[in-house]
Amino acid sequence: MSARSPRRAAVVLSLTLLPLLAGSSVRGPAQAPPARAQAEAEGVFKLDHLIFIVQENRSFDHYFGTFPGADGLPRVNGRPRACVPDPILGRPSCTYHSSLLRQLGGPHDREAAITDVNGGRMDGFIRALPRNDGSCADRFTPRCLRLTGPRHQPDVMSWHDDREIPNYWTYAREFVLQDRMFAPVDSWTLPSHLFLVSAWSASCTDPYDPMSCRSDVELRGPGQQHRYGDPPVYAWTDITYLLDRAGVSWAYYVGTETCVLPPCGRVDDGGYDTGQTPSGKNPLPGFTTVQRNGSVGNVRTHDGFFRAAAEGTLPSVVWVVGGDRVNEHPASRGTIRTGQAFVTRVVNAVMRGPLWERSAIFLTWDDWGGFYDHVEPPRVDENGYGLRVPGLVISPYAKRGYIDHQTLSLDAYLKLIEDRFLGGQRLDAATDGRPDPRPTVREEVPILGDITAAFDFTQEPRPPLILDPTP
Repeated sequence: MSARSPRRAAVVLSLTLLPLLAGSSVRGPAQAPPARAQAEAEGVFKLDHLIFIVQENRSFDHYFGTFPGADGLPRVNGRPRACVPDPILGRPSCTYHSSLLRQLGGPHDREAAITDVNGGRMDGFIRALPRNDGSCADRFTPRCLRLTGPRHQPDVMSWHDDREIPNYWTYAREFVLQDRMFAPVDSWTLPSHLFLVSAWSASCTDPYDPMSCRSDVELRGPGQQHRYGDPPVYAWTDITYLLDRAGVSWAYYVGTETCVLPPCGRVDDGGYDTGQTPSGKNPLPGFTTVQRNGSVGNVRTHDGFFRAAAEGTLPSVVWVVGGDRVNEHPASRGTIRTGQAFVTRVVNAVMRGPLWERSAIFLTWDDWGGFYDHVEPPRVDENGYGLRVPGLVISPYAKRGYIDHQTLSLDAYLKLIEDRFLGGQRLDAATDGRPDPRPTVREEVPILGDITAAFDFTQEPRPPLILDPTP
């Protein structure tokens, strides 16, 4: 796109004005000097590759509740401490440090979110636990006792720090930590990943009619995660439709074990799913637009990501979603350390490759996983926001040691994609040519912060920071 393009000029102007209109929500001067503001707005076009890594099921307080300067756990006598009613013990249970690398977490659907938030009191995390042996809600079997805190607290009240997740804390110290990043929806994995790529979660009665769709944040019925070879189930517009229409390259990289509802029709010679079978973490093959555009092949496995990063052939927009062994989901086959190692390898691959100086990496988690968080999520529409999750920004233009206190969600990722590559086009039924009844244009809600506040495009590009994946 030419530097004189009207579309690009409009986006540059809007990005210049955003910090002036919303500067009070970000630490630092409310208004930058005009020359610097213009340079920073132009600078978003230095980012030719936007890479979004999405892990699973951790709240902000669970991972960064004791990070210096962040809006973390309340402190009592200088120690992090928050307590909630515990109906099993008959007394409050309080937050505690855990060195365990594999935990159970709690329920994280719409019902659990309502219970956890409890009208803003943020005290229902233990009440939400199911009463069955497998959940360890009762805590006193030999298997469960080792998973509890020092006073038999369930692990939803636990927190970690740089002793367990040193690389994540290093990224936060050296780059940008976002302490008001909220899950886009108060529900589980599938709705969150639908929001990741489309800013909506819905059920549709006609897979070819977007107007037949209605908001649905549960999506647990038969057919909501359709199988390979089935017709599409998501009729509304996703961001890849706009990217394909504009000729912008993209890829969605997933693990080889994403097929959870057989038949897993697309497998390689070793019998592993090629990534193109839909799942809760991999909804794009279920979109009508993706199937009609012939773009299912853009859903690829992690090996493809590492090759493209090394060769310098990554697309403009990249999503990387961890598989079952590396996504940090509680009670999965991996641990938080195997998840951190995977993310570190992804970041290292970009940093070692030829595209680092033109890239920005965003790391977040899809939902809170039932773990305690003390911040009430704002409501922007009938679907969310969900509870708070960690957010990190890693880039040669990221500010060093910066904590962004703006209200953000995965919608901010879509907005950045749209501003950088689509001339500011939104997932808006009034303008994208595919009307649907989504309740909100999520990228335009007034409370959503400006994610470009994480960058200083006037600074010299920062060198790579290569970390040991298994410190």
